[in-house]
Amino acid sequence: MMLHPAIAHFAIVLPVVASVFGIMYLATRKELLGKISSVSIFLAALAMVGAWYTGNQTGPEIYDYLSEAGQQELVEHKNLGLYLAIVLSLLSVLKLLGWKLNKFRLEAVAIVLLLIVTATALVQGKDGGELVYKHGTPFKSFSILETLNDAALDEQEEDHADSKLEVYQDALEDIKLHSNEVDKLYE
Repeated sequence: MMLHPAIAHFAIVLPVVASVFGIMYLATRKELLGKISSVSIFLAALAMVGAWYTGNQTGPEIYDYLSEAGQQELVEHKNLGLYLAIVLSLLSVLKLLGWKLNKFRLEAVAIVLLLIVTATALVQGKDGGELVYKHGTPFKSFSILETLNDAALDEQEEDHADSKLEVYQDALEDIKLHSNEVDKLYE
């Protein structure tokens, strides 16, 4: 089962929520908004770590089904996800320390840096969507095209109509098997 898509949505939305509360806190300096801001950054960090972890588990399952460009983008997506998880976790600690120590400047630095992380998380979400809809559209399509291209090359080497037909029947069987493998990823 792929948990990454569901958790990744939280990893995109929660930094936005934390940023909104952070900006409200900077503007008003209300204690309640400071607490909400601190908790929301912490929850955003948990979601980001969860998204990285589930993506790290899912990545190897889908890697072979992506085009070469998609494979490269998946590696970049994984690396950026790790950096986001680390930085957002550190910002969460910084914000919580500022709140507990009553150091507004420390909290302000954490919130300003959170805005940058939030923008990066939005880009990361866009890239994740491209991985699915551009490079793996869906994962079955790339494999079907590759299998049929291979079958067309193999068919040209055959002399008899029965042999040519067998090449395409084998290709269809390969496509069905592959389709079932991909369907299992989404169960």
